[in-house]
Amino acid sequence: MTDSTGGYAPHPHIGGRTNALRALAAWHMAWPGAPRVVALTGNSGSGRSRLLTGFLMLCDPETRKQLDLNRLDPSSVPPELPAPAAANARGLTAQQFLWALADHYEVQADRTEDIYAELAAIDEPVSLVVLDVDQAGPVRHTDEPSVLVRHVLRPLAALDSVRLVAELPRHLVTELAEGLPSGALRIIDLDEPQWADPEGLVRHAEAALSPQFAGTDVPFTEHPEDRRALAAAIGRRAGTSPLVVQLAVRSILTAPGGFDPADESQLPTSVGEALDLHAGRLGADPRTLRLMLAPLALAEADGIPAHLWARLASAVAGQDMSQAIADGMLLAGPFVQPVAQKADEGDENSGRTLLRLLHPAVGDEIRAGLPNVRAAQTQIAMALLDAVPEQDWSKADPYVRDHIAGHTLAAGLLPQLLTDPGLFVHADPVPLRAAIEAFPVEALGAPARTYLRAAPLLTRNEVSELWRAALLETAFVEDGLPEYADALHRLGFELPWQTLWSLPVAGISDVTVGSLPDAEGSATRVAVLVVPPGTPGAHPIDEGGGSAVLVRGLVPPDDLGDAEPGQILRPSEEERAAAPLGLSRGADYLRVWDRASEEVVAALISDVPFTSADLSPDGILVVATERGAKALRIRPVDPRR
Repeated sequence: MTDSTGGYAPHPHIGGRTNALRALAAWHMAWPGAPRVVALTGNSGSGRSRLLTGFLMLCDPETRKQLDLNRLDPSSVPPELPAPAAANARGLTAQQFLWALADHYEVQADRTEDIYAELAAIDEPVSLVVLDVDQAGPVRHTDEPSVLVRHVLRPLAALDSVRLVAELPRHLVTELAEGLPSGALRIIDLDEPQWADPEGLVRHAEAALSPQFAGTDVPFTEHPEDRRALAAAIGRRAGTSPLVVQLAVRSILTAPGGFDPADESQLPTSVGEALDLHAGRLGADPRTLRLMLAPLALAEADGIPAHLWARLASAVAGQDMSQAIADGMLLAGPFVQPVAQKADEGDENSGRTLLRLLHPAVGDEIRAGLPNVRAAQTQIAMALLDAVPEQDWSKADPYVRDHIAGHTLAAGLLPQLLTDPGLFVHADPVPLRAAIEAFPVEALGAPARTYLRAAPLLTRNEVSELWRAALLETAFVEDGLPEYADALHRLGFELPWQTLWSLPVAGISDVTVGSLPDAEGSATRVAVLVVPPGTPGAHPIDEGGGSAVLVRGLVPPDDLGDAEPGQILRPSEEERAAAPLGLSRGADYLRVWDRASEEVVAALISDVPFTSADLSPDGILVVATERGAKALRIRPVDPRR
């Protein structure tokens, strides 16, 4: 049975899909027999997201006021109930999505696994609609949609208190259904006859051909009978795909000359045909159109900056495409969507125009036609790298800086990119981390492994470039890469500290600073580390041998293994109180503050708890974690500030 409005007015946003809307309304009302979980699927371009947007309009109290609900099929309109939460997975990792969900429901949890128990404990049923699962993840060349379904949506669906609608590709439906009891899941496949809507496709085409949208100078759109006949032909050829309808109409209106509405063979039956027919109508080589669109099909995030389009198209084509791009707006126009980013004084991306494909299915078609996607990504990655002025990542275009890792991942060249500390500091840590995590860790170099270890601190706290540099500086010293730490100090930042040394000793329970007098009346500043007995180089400090200490110079970091612990002088309380800097401590953070201004001058965070910390009167911070100990010289406060 195909869809029909049964004499009622179609939904004003989606133009039909009454059967699907009825099923979703029954889900929202928890109608007897209505499954608790709905998987909305279909081919890319089948209108899944548009359907859910239309359904959510019927659930939103404010939007309902703007609709004439009395004209719609009453079985497709849910009563006034609290609207389900709507969550879009586009661009998010599975972890980001889950924590955003926890924030929405004000769940208090320290670990991801605790979130599910907290959601299950909510008194009211949790109703959730999830859109764009197929576009999850900050990097396209990863399997984040599967991760989201496996590790987030499937556990949510298993909770009896959760009512879930998920819009997802067909190949992930089985994964979502795994473990659910019989009858708990309904699959709405928009390409199946029960849910298809051929009448809706015709209405869609007819509305798009109306003079209100098409203008009044297109012969076959002026008269209602002509529009209806052409819309019916477009719908017949498009099968079950609203996207093919949209592309057909955009192509006709962009280049109406030479189009014969009586010749249905000029109308597409697929996205690929839409591309080729449009190029042919303009007298262009379809391959030229596909090469023009290739960079957009391989783009990351929201699209590529307009000024990079010709450069990247030329790289993929292996020839200069500048003139083709300049002359090809009518050729590419039906398939491209400009995205003007909002003006924001504090955002370097504001006011830019990005270009992306009209729909991901167009990208699928373009990539399927490339002879070698990996080679194309290699060419794009090289072109992006060449676009970095003076190879200075601080001057790079934001798209180049933040997304070159995604392209090199797809090209298989990611490890070669991950050798520049400047990139680590200036690139957005969310997509960079995602790209690195998608690559086999054993194939990564030491700097990339250090970045991967520090990345949770950079993404969890959304730290600035300055603090990324500071956290990476101390991580590089910890991992025995001082040359990378030194390079960060040359990037032009005034880092809040310089890591002097790191000692990888396990089991440190306490650290203190002090001084070791010598026979000449001077003193050596030292760090005293309480370590387990038997630690190489340690001095036992009690007769029973229950504990021992390591003594290490603060500057330079000499091993003072022959020092007598009893001779070490600790700073007095008066000396500490008179020092210009003070220290406060939490489980996973340390703050050093200026006593005069009460300003925090350094904030050190860690992915493992601090076991001990001490600050010398002259501003050297010694900290210990389960990994060992390290010393950081805190940058003095400029008195002129």
